[in-house]
Amino acid sequence: MIEIHGLSKTFTDRRGDTVTALDDARLDVAENEFLTLLGPSGCGKTTLLKCIAGLVPYDSGTIEIDGRPIQGPGPDRAMVFQNFALLPWASVVDNVAFGLRLRGVARAEREERARELVATMGLAGFEKKLPGELSGGMQQRVGIARALAVQPQVLLMDEPFGAVDEQTRRLLQEELLALWEEQRPTVVFVTHSMEEAVLLGDRVALMSARPGRVAELVPVDLPRPRARGGGPDRSGVYAELTAYLWDRLREMHEEHRTVRTGAPA
Repeated sequence: MIEIHGLSKTFTDRRGDTVTALDDARLDVAENEFLTLLGPSGCGKTTLLKCIAGLVPYDSGTIEIDGRPIQGPGPDRAMVFQNFALLPWASVVDNVAFGLRLRGVARAEREERARELVATMGLAGFEKKLPGELSGGMQQRVGIARALAVQPQVLLMDEPFGAVDEQTRRLLQEELLALWEEQRPTVVFVTHSMEEAVLLGDRVALMSARPGRVAELVPVDLPRPRARGGGPDRSGVYAELTAYLWDRLREMHEEHRTVRTGAPA
């Protein structure tokens, strides 16, 4: 489905220094897979996601979806951001229908689909509200509904639950899993949370410290469906995987610190 080979990306920071965000990154994502992307802060997770989305050009390497090279944003992909990125002047329904409008879907059809998703995301009764009248969790539900409205082959999610409280985060995780079970898009989901990576993913792609590359692919041997109180976070496998990922991340942090300082961590 998604094939990434030898991907490298550099950029210039505010001080004018050249920073290598990705170096020879390689990753294959299967069709309908839910892949979570985990790694140290600043390792290039978001950069990799934006390259897949076609929002950021890369310096070398290739990204292909179903054998087609990525040459910019496309209708086969949709992205959900951490900061919601909603139109502040548009209602909930109009925000959800925005991508459909850009694609020329007739008004009646796009509003019907938007209202169905609004109800699915637990926002019935809020159709005419503006984003500023909603809580953070409600705004992110609108963002997810907007992405799913266009029925993308690939759903790209950049720490979408990072700005909400823990209770809301758990509810959103369950709702996302339920929707994924119904529609089965291919998902690449960036997170800083080991627990979230294991709870959601079929596999966890563990990235190294910058310059980023995929250091390890960790299978998640937990049964599905996991939504609606399935309790995978109560299993021994869940605990073992989260502990393993933390150990690996800590090793990477210590190795990176040693390289930077030339002294033991």
